[in-house]
Amino acid sequence: MQPTAVQLLQSRFGFSTFRPGQQQVIDCLLAGRSSLAVFPTGGGKSLCYQLPALLLDGLTLVISPLIALMKDQVDVLQRGGVAAARLDSSVAYDEVQGIYRGMADGSLKILYIAPERLANERFLQRLRRTPIALLAVDEAHCISEWGHNFRPDYLKIARLAAELRVGRVLALTATATPQVADDIRRVFSIADADQVITGFHRPNLLLKIIPCTAQQRSQLLLQRLQSLPPGPTIVYVTLQRTAEEVSALLCREGLRAQAYHAGLKNEQRSAVQDAFMRGDSGIIVATIAFGMGIDKADIRTIIHYNLPKTIENYMQEIGRAGRDGNRSYCEMLACADDCTVLANFTYGDTPSPEALHGLITHLLSQGQQFNVSRYELSALYDIRPLVVATVLTYLELNGTLEATGPFYEGYKFQCNRPQQAICADYNEERASFLAALFASAKPGRVWNHLLPAEAALTLQQPRERITAALTYLEERGDLTLQSAGLRYGYRLAQRSADPAGLIASMVESFNHQEVQSLQRLDGVLALIRDSGCVVRHLLRYFGEELAEDCGQCSSCREQTTRPPAAVTPPELSSEELTLIRQLQAEQHSALEHPRQLARFLCGITSPAASKARLTRHPRFGCLAGFPFAEVLAQVTQL
Repeated sequence: MQPTAVQLLQSRFGFSTFRPGQQQVIDCLLAGRSSLAVFPTGGGKSLCYQLPALLLDGLTLVISPLIALMKDQVDVLQRGGVAAARLDSSVAYDEVQGIYRGMADGSLKILYIAPERLANERFLQRLRRTPIALLAVDEAHCISEWGHNFRPDYLKIARLAAELRVGRVLALTATATPQVADDIRRVFSIADADQVITGFHRPNLLLKIIPCTAQQRSQLLLQRLQSLPPGPTIVYVTLQRTAEEVSALLCREGLRAQAYHAGLKNEQRSAVQDAFMRGDSGIIVATIAFGMGIDKADIRTIIHYNLPKTIENYMQEIGRAGRDGNRSYCEMLACADDCTVLANFTYGDTPSPEALHGLITHLLSQGQQFNVSRYELSALYDIRPLVVATVLTYLELNGTLEATGPFYEGYKFQCNRPQQAICADYNEERASFLAALFASAKPGRVWNHLLPAEAALTLQQPRERITAALTYLEERGDLTLQSAGLRYGYRLAQRSADPAGLIASMVESFNHQEVQSLQRLDGVLALIRDSGCVVRHLLRYFGEELAEDCGQCSSCREQTTRPPAAVTPPELSSEELTLIRQLQAEQHSALEHPRQLARFLCGITSPAASKARLTRHPRFGCLAGFPFAEVLAQVTQL
């Protein structure tokens, strides 16, 4: 007899009762319906798919961009005897093969993947043969263009769910405004009644906003760290350089601090994270790269040394404190000068009209069937890979392009048995095909190299048969197989009758996203300028009303009016204008257009500048303290 959800909660997960909202979501899924769960960070979202996974027939596939979350949760599940695994670039080859075997024989119950894994043709081949009982989509706000972290690949997840005949979908997020929640329900066809929102208020978090100048900030940080109760602490900063500088300052003052940011090597980041989880490191000074998916219940203090990018980011980051229910402290050193750097990052994500024109013209000039590399297009048109992906997704959604599927340009393999012995296992036709396939590969010292497109022409066989044969031999253990050169196939579904109008529409769309991002930054400014209850302000942003002031934030306890944090952008001097002219005279091809040069001056990286190694130029970022719009205006004028 199958155990009930409550029995599993106690026997497998060690909890006596459900947390708010969990049972409602689980009952919905077990009844065969899809659901949207909007729980605060640390509110127990993961149990909502982990528990049903043990009661449903088939695989529960969890899509999450948070590598740390995958690792931590899989470790915990495996220790509890649950057949769970994760697929990411750090997983060893033998372990990957074990995961594939578990998918094939049905023994694997929960599999975590990143969204990018859905662009892996070998994985998709296996997924299509695997019954999927539940698809859990973490960070589901990424699907909404109204969200603070829109990811175009998320828009395709709903299509894939239909293609794979997924039994039910669970969308999960900690930061959905009413507009974003509407988007998520629409995309995944979730009924209004199957949305569960538990509320954003965390009474055990004491919120404090401290206005300061850039000059006061470091000393103020030291004072706060020394006066607050001891315990694991995260200090959030914007720039990698700031993380190193602040951690060094704290160490000089005798505090145990380490920096964490995307510029560190993978093993360095893992070592810092592991030390923090063990309690060996008291303070982490980190960019927002740290904390996503970290399951540490006793974080006592979160300090924002720099302003957060958005209210959503702020709620996620402070939500990492006090998950054990004990009192914790969340303080923001509110210096409005940070707005310049944060706004400049937003401008850096917006492609220039010239770049968009070049990219879209290139795509529309292709034949009926074609394929592209996002990274090649990124380098060619100086557009970040994520933005290239967004353009391609938009062209799919408006009917211009139809995706024919991702594939790898090349494979390399080693035979684990003699080729003749492998062929001898099959009938004459298949043995002849495999012998010809092996013969079409270019032998190397260790690996045999194969281009499936060329092999398909040589053998007069469909490319799909070649890749399926390689995958099958790998599953049997006859081959060790690796792939390279990810490309995306498309069919030109309809030629635009108005290419200029299509390009103009795309430019307008990206400009609209830029305006939205700047408005979200304005939302942070509104928070630090509001003298009212901090908690009420935050909850109102997410569509929730508090009956009365919280009584314990900095505004409620200290009854002080926070001075408006005025941003006074500096003006470019004659020396700085001369510097711009000198850079223009150098005639770098990667800085040909005004927007490219303005990004360079403001210290914003781009594919072309990175490829030309201009980020090492002594003038890179020399105007980082100036608003991007002003620098762009001066560059354009000159």
